[in-house]
Amino acid sequence: MTTPFPFTAVVGQDDLRLALLLNAVSPAVGGVLVRGEKGTAKSTAVRALSALLPEVAVVPGCRFSCDPASPDPACPDGPHEPGPGATRAARMVELPVGASEDRLVGALDIERALSEGVKAFEPGLLAEAHRGILYVDEVNLLHDHLVDLLLDAAAMGASYVEREGVSVRHAARFLLVGTMNPEEGELRPQLLDRFGLTVEVAASREPDQRVEVVRRRLAYDDDPDGFAARWAEEEAAVRARIAAARELLPRVRLGDGALRQIAATCAAFEVDGMRADIVMARTATALAAWAGRTDVLAEDVRQAALLALPHRRRRNPFDAPGLDEDKLDETLEQFSGEGEGEGEGDGDPDPDGPGGGGGQPGPDAGPQDGDTAARPEAGEGGEPQPSGAGEQSAVRAAEPFRTKMLSVPGIGEGAAGRRSRARTEHGRTTGARRPRGALTKLHLAATVQAAAPHQQARGRSGPGLVVRRDDLRQATREGREGNLVLFVVDASGSMAARQRMSAVKGAVLSLLLDAYQRRDKVGLVTFRGSGAEVALPPTSSVDAAAARLEVLPTGGRTPLAAGLLKAHDVLRVERLRDAARRPLVVVVTDGRATGGPEPVALASRAARLFAADGVASVVVDCESGPVRLGLAGQLAGELGGTAVTLDELRADSIAGLVKDVQRRAA
Repeated sequence: MTTPFPFTAVVGQDDLRLALLLNAVSPAVGGVLVRGEKGTAKSTAVRALSALLPEVAVVPGCRFSCDPASPDPACPDGPHEPGPGATRAARMVELPVGASEDRLVGALDIERALSEGVKAFEPGLLAEAHRGILYVDEVNLLHDHLVDLLLDAAAMGASYVEREGVSVRHAARFLLVGTMNPEEGELRPQLLDRFGLTVEVAASREPDQRVEVVRRRLAYDDDPDGFAARWAEEEAAVRARIAAARELLPRVRLGDGALRQIAATCAAFEVDGMRADIVMARTATALAAWAGRTDVLAEDVRQAALLALPHRRRRNPFDAPGLDEDKLDETLEQFSGEGEGEGEGDGDPDPDGPGGGGGQPGPDAGPQDGDTAARPEAGEGGEPQPSGAGEQSAVRAAEPFRTKMLSVPGIGEGAAGRRSRARTEHGRTTGARRPRGALTKLHLAATVQAAAPHQQARGRSGPGLVVRRDDLRQATREGREGNLVLFVVDASGSMAARQRMSAVKGAVLSLLLDAYQRRDKVGLVTFRGSGAEVALPPTSSVDAAAARLEVLPTGGRTPLAAGLLKAHDVLRVERLRDAARRPLVVVVTDGRATGGPEPVALASRAARLFAADGVASVVVDCESGPVRLGLAGQLAGELGGTAVTLDELRADSIAGLVKDVQRRAA
């Protein structure tokens, strides 16, 4: 077994280490979500924590790790007779991104059901992680339905399995830790809220600290056992401190003054629901126990807010989590002195050295929403600039709105999402078929039906069913898939009037919000002047597309053909990378084509390439004014798609937009 990197040898990352330790002291805090760039010791710190947890007493032979002092009366392996237990190290169970639902929650033991005629439950990872750590690397890439199951179990402390004639409930209390790189896509806000704490991590910009990181890593790689031995004393001290804090925790007093500060802070940051208040209270209590105190102080409340609120404050989907510390200090000061439990000031607690900062992004985390004001733009009069006008500075997007549902016609087989119909591993069962290759989802009723007529001929004697390979049936299920939504945005001079471009950006931002909610990949192609460029290659990071859109300049001629050809090339390359993900092309333009010889004819030929490939497409018609040429509608016809105006794109406008897309693409 590989020797883990010592927890106390991790350089920096004070907030990450503190959040993990608080959950080790009080698992009721609700776990940790660690957000940050790659290579910042996220996984290393989580894996190292398991070595610090106290050993667990278990009932011998129980697959669900029941505590011999108070065994679960509903344990599937029970009832357990009173007796001495065995001890083992706390487990760290890793949930792979590609895990199936059966692997997570458990399922019917098909082999025993068919061969012995009995219903037997095969436990999943939730049972294995009970009373330990469940670690999900890249949790933002985990399928939504798995995240829902995972977080429900974490919130209830139990897993309920109702499937294939099996009804099982077993305890599932664990320290939930998820890590993610925001560049690869965000978690939905309702899922973010289910994590107790969140921390932002980033690589240090201090040369001395970076040198120490490299030095320790090289030393560990050269001699893991020797390196661990050099940190054994520090590890033992932290292990003892966790045990002492756990013992002290029930005696920690949360006074009325601290409770009022918690409630006032949650109200000031307009968090939804009451979970934030409860998590803050548990975190502040754990902080006091970690510091060896029996009273919760104001500094505990402040640190708890920095860890528990950044991902819960009300914000736009593309805003980075964060907290206004000045506002936090003002709120705490306003409600200080009321009741008991105040500290001397707003200083940081001393959790083995780390300072404050909680989930606050560091100075290198990038600009926050509102940091950049709209820049003045040429052509303030609101009139379209001539097609040969020079480049103009970017304008802010108009307020986003809820858009009509756009989908790709037919049934796909792409990654799970929420846009188009697809055959998936998860969803409602629609039928059965013979398996192609390995059997992954057994359709039990269809299998029994196929095997039943042959039992006498096969000499069956006894309760078991005699099943052959030819009898097995694969369940076919239908759900929703995520698509590649490729935006092709006209940024030419004909689109550059300030008011119009603001509305166009608002529409594209609205579609990006829709793509974010439906778990799509997105790409952004822009065209203006003399050509087109891929402003953002296809990615799961929808907020990156929103950031590129925000700074998009306009001006110049309208090389529509170049934009379409560039988009066609992007789809060709992406098809090689992920053939199962179907594309939806959204062209945002007024339909004009200028620049170069025969620009209109070239644009028509480029559009017909999409129609020949059967690519679903929508043209968002941005033409304005009393006289309209209808060029966007003509472009939509050549693409084999449909056209919709900016007003019609809104969800409360024309019904049947999706039907139009499907009818034209059929």
